[in-house]
Order: sequence, then structure tokens, then C-alpha cells
Amino acid sequence: MVEKKIYEFQEPEAAAPKERETMAAKRLAGVPASGTVALSNLVSHMKSMGIDIVSFSMGEPDFVTPENIIEACKTSLDAGFTHYTPSAGIPELRKAVASKAFSDNKIHCTAKNILITPCKHAIFMSAMAFLDPGDEVILPDPSWVSYEACIRLAGAKPVYIPTKFDDNFIIDPSHISLAITPKTKMIVLNSPSNPTGSIMPCETIKEIAKIAIENDLMVLSDEIYESIIYEGNHHSIAAVPEMFDRTITISGLSKTYAMTGWRLGWAIASEKNMKELDKLQTHSISCCVSFTQPAAVEAITGPQKDKDDMVKEFKKRRDLAVDLIRDIRGLDVNVPKGAFYLFPRYDSKVKSEILCTKMLEEAHVAVTPGSAFGPCGEGFFRLSYAASEAQIIEGLSRIKRFMLSL
Repeated sequence: MVEKKIYEFQEPEAAAPKERETMAAKRLAGVPASGTVALSNLVSHMKSMGIDIVSFSMGEPDFVTPENIIEACKTSLDAGFTHYTPSAGIPELRKAVASKAFSDNKIHCTAKNILITPCKHAIFMSAMAFLDPGDEVILPDPSWVSYEACIRLAGAKPVYIPTKFDDNFIIDPSHISLAITPKTKMIVLNSPSNPTGSIMPCETIKEIAKIAIENDLMVLSDEIYESIIYEGNHHSIAAVPEMFDRTITISGLSKTYAMTGWRLGWAIASEKNMKELDKLQTHSISCCVSFTQPAAVEAITGPQKDKDDMVKEFKKRRDLAVDLIRDIRGLDVNVPKGAFYLFPRYDSKVKSEILCTKMLEEAHVAVTPGSAFGPCGEGFFRLSYAASEAQIIEGLSRIKRFMLSL
């Protein structure tokens, strides 16, 4: 009898699974890390190794938060004010912000139009709440690094409009008109500007408002530097007739009161738009830190002398830094009217990222490459003069030697 052989089917050996390069969502693929934060982290690392770095890289006042604000925070802690607040913020703070916006900015609003939230989070939520994939957003070039990131995370497309050194980086409204397509949804404004320190004239704002109304566009107006102004006046586009309902106004305490670590700011919008922003807030951070909010009320309604003194000091530093830069061969700079940044143009074909890396490695001075702020930023670097006069003098003397070495 012939033995019957049973052949069992053998599963082929499975190929080793291909290792993914990353588990990250695809939406992050086109979003670079923040150039300013990355540089700050590198500077901190170099300092921890004992290297003497003069840093002009971060947009952060070097002053201490005024004492009356700190005391108000301590008082709220001592009173046990450590639990959740309403998602939109405590009523006293919302009323204080609305009163400030009306008196200082001529924005007709009430507490119902105010959402207390960190400024950057307000910008992120504005993108997520009002932009759909495929929408286009017009923003000035150069502009702050995170606008583009927030736009791309929402699936929308940034459309840069160029500004020029010789025009003090002021937006030409006609360029906005030329950039509008059927997909355009929003215009981003930032005055005073990061990185250029430019302030938009009232007439320019009115022209942009007219364009927004005629084309049914929203405006995201970042006004975080509104109180740091040396010449001229700040103007809010939400105060222009017919613009309040289509504008999200962002501002806060970080720069004005040296409160960057407190992460407190606000958004101002129509009740309809505020409802959408608050919906995102409830599903993300829930609310801002409770015991900091009474301190914010004190910041807005209390004595303003410390704030005014900081602005005077910033102006002195600006004037010092401008004079020193204009004495450096190969550099030219405008005199900014607000914020605490200079945006020097340099006379070299070296890419700004390479130039700034070499400056950090060889001169031990940290500045931010202009290219981080958009295509028109190439050939420039950003220097924050939120530093002591001694640091400004030392840092710019190093930059002078470095530029000579090129």
C-alpha cells in the first residue's frame, strides 16, 4: 500500500513590515517647526555649555512683570481661586478688555464679544474655526512665523503679498486686490509688525477694509504690540464701519506688561464668530489659568506707569541699536515705529539662515534669519532689542567684527 503523503500548505514567510518614517499626521508635513523657538532652544543649549551668547532672537521683554500684577495673582491664589473659570474667561476680565478695546481702539464691543485665551492659541483657533481646506489666506511678506503654520494646519493656503524695505514694509492695498481669487477667505494683518516694527497708517487700513467688504473677506488682525508705539498711532481695523462682524482682533498682555510666561490674551469678535471660537476653546484648553485672570484685570485697570516706563526704555534701546547698526559696513536698517524689533538688510549673497548660523557659531550672537518670516525676508535678519543697553552694545560690536570678516 502506497503511503499517502499529505502536503500541508506553508504560509510564505511574511516580509518584514516597512518601518514608517513617522507616525505624524499628513497635515504636519508642510509645517516647519518654529524658527524662532528652535533658535531659542539652541541658544539655551549653548549657554548651558558655558558659551557666552548675546541673544537678540526672542520676542520677549527682559523686564519683570510689574509688582502690582504679581501681587494680584498672589492674592487670588491665597483666596483659593484655583478652579475652572467660564470657558470665555471671568466676567470681570472680559468687561475690562471690552472697556479697553472701546476706549483705546474705538472697537464697539461688550464682554459678550471677548474670549480670554492665549494669543497664539487665538490665532490657531481662528484658523481652525474659519478656514476650510483649499481656502486661501492673504498675509504680508515678511510676517510672523506662525501665521503660515496655522493656515496650513487648517488645510488652507497662504498667499504672500510682498512688502518692501524702501516702503518701510507697509502693505500696498493694490497688491491685496491683485492676490484675491474665488478661493480667498481671509486677510491677516499685524500692526505694529513682527518682524519689521512697521505701523500701518489709518488710510491704508481703511483701504484694506474696503477691499475686505467688497470681496466678503474676513480679517484676522493681530494687535499684540498695540501699546508699544514710539511715533504715530495704532488703528484697529475692527473700528472701521462694517468691519466688526468680519474681523477677529487678537491682543494680550505678553508684550505690554512683560507677561510672556503668563500666556494670557484675548480675541474680540462678533457674538456669532465668538460662539465658534469658544466652541474650540471648550474642547482644547477649557479655559485660561484661573488665578492669573484677576491679575490680568489689575494689569488693564491698575496703574500704567511701569508699562509707560518700559515703552520709554524700548525707544531708547531702539535709537541706540539703529545708530550702532548704521555704523556697520554692509548693514542698513529702517527706524521702526513700534514693537521691539529691527529688520536689518545686509549686503551679501549669503542666505540668511547660513549667515545667522555663522554669526552664532563665530560671533556668539543670536539673531533670527529673515527667511523664517517669508520669501521677502531673505537678505535680512531680525534683531530683538528687548535686551539691556550693555547687551545691545556688546552684541552689535560683535556683529560689526563679524560683518567685517565676511
